[in-house]
Amino acid sequence: MPNTPDPTRVHPTTRPELTNVAFLSTVVSSPLIEVGEFTYYDDPQGAAEFETRNVLYNCGPAKLRIGRFCALATGVRFIMPAANHPMIGCSTYPFTLFGGDWAEATLDIAAALPGKGDTVVGNDVWIGRDATVMPGVRIGDGAVIATGAVVTSDIPAYGIAGGNPARVIRRRFYDADVALLQRIAWWNWPIPTITEHVRTIMAGDPKQLADIARREGLLAD
Repeated sequence: MPNTPDPTRVHPTTRPELTNVAFLSTVVSSPLIEVGEFTYYDDPQGAAEFETRNVLYNCGPAKLRIGRFCALATGVRFIMPAANHPMIGCSTYPFTLFGGDWAEATLDIAAALPGKGDTVVGNDVWIGRDATVMPGVRIGDGAVIATGAVVTSDIPAYGIAGGNPARVIRRRFYDADVALLQRIAWWNWPIPTITEHVRTIMAGDPKQLADIARREGLLAD
């Protein structure tokens, strides 16, 4: 029998002592949050509470979309668009929020405010401890976000970004290899294939991974 983690269980079945790690696809319930299999959040204070503690101001219509095989460290936060205040006039005070006469007089203004769209995190993304991702940001496949970074703008695939506001420090691979890795998309392979070639996925180079993908019929030239 294969000995690999069960993505339908909250904690890794292969390491039951890792109660600080939760597969997020098993614990999120909001229709505004979509998370791919094997993406995990690590927090000894309650990883399974990610939806309520780490996704802030999540009252739509924008969604948080996170791909497969992402690693989120303790304290990672996603600020959703509902946190934004209006800046089109004299005051930034959110009068509409409080209902009553204030809301009745300003609801059309609030509804017309420009939105930033969904917040999207690709596949195989590593986000470091206490990083904050702002509304509408898109983080590409294979990116790395440094500890404490505040991500206010898009980060390209396989970019390494840090700082406040976060800036791309360098790319993990040359552009041609980035394009190849996105075509390979190992995170979409069948789990038995990932398991068989996990050493190359973890420590090989893009060309080695491409050779495997071709042999498995998972990459066409």
